[in-house]
Amino acid sequence: QVQLVESGGGLVQPGGSLRLSCAASGSIFKVSAMGWYRQAPGEQRESVATVGTGGTTNYADSVKARFTISRDNAKNTMYLQMNNLKPEDTAVYYCNLKPVFSAREYWGQGTQVTVSS
Repeated sequence: QVQLVESGGGLVQPGGSLRLSCAASGSIFKVSAMGWYRQAPGEQRESVATVGTGGTTNYADSVKARFTISRDNAKNTMYLQMNNLKPEDTAVYYCNLKPVFSAREYWGQGTQVTVSS
């Protein structure tokens, strides 16, 4: 069974930075694509950034040049460095894991990010 635990959320002023972490249990991290998604109140969940097993990254247009996704296979951990945060970045951020050999995917419990002065 895979468990994903996010951490690093919080309250930050506009222009500030946060670093989110997602720690995965189990042994399939290295063979899984990983991603960060977010959901604001009243909105649908949207993809923020993804990183493949080989390190290929993709970003939503709204976060390009501000956010950086990375993964450390030795630590079974994924990160999201968020810089120059804006109020519209306020949302619950979720970690996602998709094994390359299965259609099943896994979600973390989410971590709140609030950008406000």
